[in-house]
Amino acid sequence: MPENELVGRKNDEEGVEILTLKNPPVNALSTALLADLSKRVEAIASDPKVRAVILTGDGQYFSAGADLKEMATLDLSTAPEVVRKGHALFQRLSDLRPPVIAAINGLALGGGLELALACDLRLAGESAKLGAPEVNYGLMPAYGGTQRLPRLIGVPKAKELIFTGAMISAAEALRIGLVNKTVPAGQELRAARDLAHTIAQKAPRAVQAAKRAITEGLALPLAQGIVGETLLFESEVLSSQDLGEGILAFVERRPPKFKGE
Repeated sequence: MPENELVGRKNDEEGVEILTLKNPPVNALSTALLADLSKRVEAIASDPKVRAVILTGDGQYFSAGADLKEMATLDLSTAPEVVRKGHALFQRLSDLRPPVIAAINGLALGGGLELALACDLRLAGESAKLGAPEVNYGLMPAYGGTQRLPRLIGVPKAKELIFTGAMISAAEALRIGLVNKTVPAGQELRAARDLAHTIAQKAPRAVQAAKRAITEGLALPLAQGIVGETLLFESEVLSSQDLGEGILAFVERRPPKFKGE
């Protein structure tokens, strides 16, 4: 990765893209890093060949959150604009057509946790620590954490984590549903690749339509969500060539070869 890159993008295989945060020593979310990440996300959004995305941190940490040293030098009048840009970026990441997997190594704190929350799935190393420590510094979660965390783990537990600023272990994060799976420390990226490749082998349009149905449906009453699911099934799945390939492969007892068409 060139030295001036704060977020590396690598095409692994089978349409799997890996985004790696690089801002030593703790991959703090500086304005420069977030700007670089925004460019990477936009590039992926315009690439129909991408079937799954992995987001991880270079070195020992996923991300310890906001760059507090940088914040100390910023004019507070610019903070609202910085927050708005962060919200827009995290939402673009969440809205990507392919599923996004966070491979959490070391620490996912503050903005780093919020970044992981914007992903569809989260895998964590067994030694990882996660938390929302903003209140320890006179701050509050401002990149969507107050909204995404309670929707994921429930209101009471989210309030506890945010109000106390406490860090929790990967095992506790798994217990409360904050992460999908824990793996031995150092195996986070490998496990994320395995999961990403499993997803990439499925029918892309079906996976992406299912992601949209889930995401959009959560903001709607059940009946409206089901209508949305039906519309996506009709427009994205029934019209796809992959549907015919999937059925033919089943009849011929062979693995399907999905093209995303």
